[in-house]
Amino acid sequence: MIRVLIADDQPLVRIGLRVLIESEDGFEVAGEAADGREAVDLTRRLRPDVVLMDIRMPVRDGLAALRDIAADPALSAVRVIMLTTFEMDEYIFEALRDGASGFLVKDGEPGEVLRAMSAAVNGGALMSPTVTGRVIREFAARPAPGPPPRRLAELTARELEVLGLVGEGLSNDEIAARLVVSPATVRTHVSRAMAKLGARDRAGLVVIAHRCGLAR
Repeated sequence: MIRVLIADDQPLVRIGLRVLIESEDGFEVAGEAADGREAVDLTRRLRPDVVLMDIRMPVRDGLAALRDIAADPALSAVRVIMLTTFEMDEYIFEALRDGASGFLVKDGEPGEVLRAMSAAVNGGALMSPTVTGRVIREFAARPAPGPPPRRLAELTARELEVLGLVGEGLSNDEIAARLVVSPATVRTHVSRAMAKLGARDRAGLVVIAHRCGLAR
């Protein structure tokens, strides 16, 4: 059972998300928060698997709440998916940098929200298609990659190759087809790369791949 905390200042949005989540087998609503501070407090108390976090909220916004959750070692298993009506680049990149496991716009398909939550708890990441494209284009346009993490040298040649393909936005099935291996083998490489690099999830690997210049 995937336990979800809904954090949004609009009651109608919370109601809609609750109905969506409770209508699907394998999901349940652990609680609701109307602002970022309450979201952090309830996350610490309820320990949900996933937080659906609106970006623009009173008292404390969603990005600040995300940073609080990501910085708390006791909440390392909690995955945060950002929700917004805006597709503003600064929000996208700040959210990914600060540990978000997904970024969805509110006018997307309901099934997209459910898929994003399932992916997040399994170490993956799902973003709205328009958001994914903008992330890849933005990183590709940057003139110089940042310095590689110290643990990058711990990756095998194959893990480095897989990391680069993850950075390009390919799914496990697409990577498997490209490398002519099984999807299970790709999942193993992705999991090992995450562990060695200290990435919380697949979104973290995307950021690392581009910072290190591994994604074309």
